[in-house]
Amino acid sequence: MNFLGIIDWAVVGVYFLLIGGISIWSIRKNKNSPTDYFLANRNLGWFVIGASILASNVGSEHIVGLAGTGAKSGLAMGHYELHSWIVLMLGWVFVPFYMRSKVFTMPEFLERRYNSKTRWLLSIVQLLSYVIAKVSVTIYAGAVVFNSFLGVDFWTGAIVLIVITGLYTIFGGLHAVMYTEALQAIVLLGGSIVLTISGLIQIGGWNNLMGAVTKDHLNMFLPLSDPNFPWLGILFASPIVGIWYWCTDQHIVQRCLAGRNEQQARRGTIFAAYLKLLPFFIFLIPGLMAYALASSGKIQLANADQAFPTLVKTLLPVGIRGLLAGGILAALMSSLASVYNACSTLFTLDIYQKIKPHTSDKELVKVGRITTAVVVILGMAWIPVMRGISDTLYQYLQSVQSYLAPPIAAVFLLGVFSKRINGKGAITTMVVGFIIGVLRIVLELTKNHLSGILYTFATINFLYFCIFLFVFSIALLIIVSLSSEKPSEVQLNGLTYATTVAEDKATSRASWNATDVVLSAIVVLIIVCVFLYFSPLGVAG
Repeated sequence: MNFLGIIDWAVVGVYFLLIGGISIWSIRKNKNSPTDYFLANRNLGWFVIGASILASNVGSEHIVGLAGTGAKSGLAMGHYELHSWIVLMLGWVFVPFYMRSKVFTMPEFLERRYNSKTRWLLSIVQLLSYVIAKVSVTIYAGAVVFNSFLGVDFWTGAIVLIVITGLYTIFGGLHAVMYTEALQAIVLLGGSIVLTISGLIQIGGWNNLMGAVTKDHLNMFLPLSDPNFPWLGILFASPIVGIWYWCTDQHIVQRCLAGRNEQQARRGTIFAAYLKLLPFFIFLIPGLMAYALASSGKIQLANADQAFPTLVKTLLPVGIRGLLAGGILAALMSSLASVYNACSTLFTLDIYQKIKPHTSDKELVKVGRITTAVVVILGMAWIPVMRGISDTLYQYLQSVQSYLAPPIAAVFLLGVFSKRINGKGAITTMVVGFIIGVLRIVLELTKNHLSGILYTFATINFLYFCIFLFVFSIALLIIVSLSSEKPSEVQLNGLTYATTVAEDKATSRASWNATDVVLSAIVVLIIVCVFLYFSPLGVAG
């Protein structure tokens, strides 16, 4: 049932006016070349880059799914929300190679480092992963939000936002996406911070919250016997997924590629690392609040994914609810827009242009716009299937990513650190790893009809599966590479640490200073402190 008042709708209306104004301003800029349309003319600064990275990451699936996971399972999944150190890894380890290579896409980088086959394969894998692990999840979360906030079904609510988001993405390109995302990040964080503070006041403060939930809910390092989130599994599996997502995924890295230079791109990741610390406290902790309030009978939860919307209904007065509604709309729109743009970039430049290399710039931009509509349709079609994998939205997202990430992470990571890894090893690892990952998804969907080794394969903990697949991918990559020819100099020059020339090293060194290092170190220190606090050595002990 709609619980927004006139003032709430006024706040939402102001938000849409701001988005509309930014979109119109951006659309009026020239978007006739691929560099303008897909990379905002490579001229963005650190603030827009950092805010856009966070807005691309934090979609409505975070708001709905992460709070739901906190209410149902506690803070164990918080490992994925403390990946700020991996965002730093993007800026310090990978950005120098990406910026020097002047690529548009991650598959294009693989072609430079390995061969054209790896470019084709990664393009296809990333497009598929966006449909089954991003677009569909975001649209489904939007359905939950619209039903809880406005009392309308998905097909009359979410599609309206999907169309609006598609329009400014289609006509404005990455420039429109990133500038609207900067605003959306501010609205999203502001609204969620207000809700978190309101929840703490309702419960009676931080200490009361810590005393109102079970030790298991507060423990980020659950026993090895835990069937869902054993500490060994999540400690090693989450960084594997994190490296794939933050350091190699097109819709995140594309923000850095649009940077004015290496310095602005790196500082954008440092800013994003600080912003990335917030979701743990403003999305996951509210899940604990919902659990505590439900346990005391103060609220009722139909299911875990209703935690965040229920808190908004219960805790916030008229007027402030509009701020949260705007924040959730911002999350849905920013997340969809970033995936739309990434998909159009991947298909247009890595597939269409490879098939038709003499296509004009104007036609490339047109093809990129058409791709957006196709991705939306495919994402909607996948929604009924995804519900068979996990009852909790955020866990679904992480489990699917755990099946697709390991081989890609291995190929990128070893690719920049070792000059002996070659294209044959990379393509073999990606093909075999992708087949294994897809097989796991298919068998998990049909596990109730399986037995024996197939049932074991389909039901092994998704975290351990991720680790096993990563280790297997590393081994396969090394074995195949060592048993075949060495890469050529063209495939190595400036694309690995061992083959970076002195001039490039000096240029990269000049792009950062002591302040950048200190700010990065503070992020790591904060993460360590959070781990210790929510461990058996802290409040969970």
